[in-house]
Amino acid sequence: MSHAHPENWPVLIIKGALDAELLKDFKTLAVAAEESDGNPPLSEQTLVMLRGADAGDHSVVSFALYAQDEDSDPATGEDLAGIAVVVEAPDASGVLELAVHPSYRNQGVAGRLLAALQNQRSLEGLSAWSHGNHEAAAQLATRFGYGPARELWKMRLMSSTSALPDAGLPDGVTLRAFVPGRDEQAWLAANRAAFAHHPEQGSMTLQDLEARKAEDWFDPEGFLLAVNDAGELLGFHWTKVHARQGPHPAIGEVYVVGVTPAAQGLGLGKALTVAGIRHLQDKGLHAVMLYVDADNQAAVALYQKLGFVRWDTDVMYGPLTKN
Repeated sequence: MSHAHPENWPVLIIKGALDAELLKDFKTLAVAAEESDGNPPLSEQTLVMLRGADAGDHSVVSFALYAQDEDSDPATGEDLAGIAVVVEAPDASGVLELAVHPSYRNQGVAGRLLAALQNQRSLEGLSAWSHGNHEAAAQLATRFGYGPARELWKMRLMSSTSALPDAGLPDGVTLRAFVPGRDEQAWLAANRAAFAHHPEQGSMTLQDLEARKAEDWFDPEGFLLAVNDAGELLGFHWTKVHARQGPHPAIGEVYVVGVTPAAQGLGLGKALTVAGIRHLQDKGLHAVMLYVDADNQAAVALYQKLGFVRWDTDVMYGPLTKN
């Protein structure tokens, strides 16, 4: 059978969470794209929202493009060829993520999805992530008048090539594991304080936390809390393990490291970072990764001193300013 042109393929528009069958289709396409590109096309928070776990003050709109045979019923699609997901904020801004199945690339699928999106809303106020900053994404961004607005580095540490420095905890500070059902509110308060100027991490809600606790990867033993003698939470290192995928072995992640303002200047951030990495290495993980904003020079310098090297880059694109 021959396929009709993508311009004639049906686009399904879904507002809010996806049903179980469609969510499975989205995940299947995302896995195929990740295996082809080496990067997941959808961010963790987007997947959380697509499951309906937590939207907070945001809403989500999805576009699913189905490949269609010329002789098939126009009311039904065949294969899911591409997806676009927009997470909308109350201020009319939004973030777009888009993925095309490897079997349907170079056929105009991304353009068809964006045309459907533009029929629903203006591109004004919309930013777009390119996970891995692939050439096709850069070309698409240029076509729509977008340019790089933010770089997020993915850095990696191989335990076979780097020895971690000694980084003891400050006097009177001890580490313990997160206790589900007891530490949620204290952690949320510490996280808000530590990331008061970070729009994404600092705004995490109890629903966000509960959604992540429900994930298969969540392990309270890898959620390290630094407390003082009075039991007050001063900082934390939440680690994550990405399970093996095909030929790619499991890899640990420095998921979130935070230090409250009251504990700044004690060297706690470095101590927590090292403690979390050692926890991951003790689990037999030979590689540890993390994400960091490229312009966060202090954090980049710390991670480089610990032996991390730049591995990959995610780029957020935004509309170019018109002169």
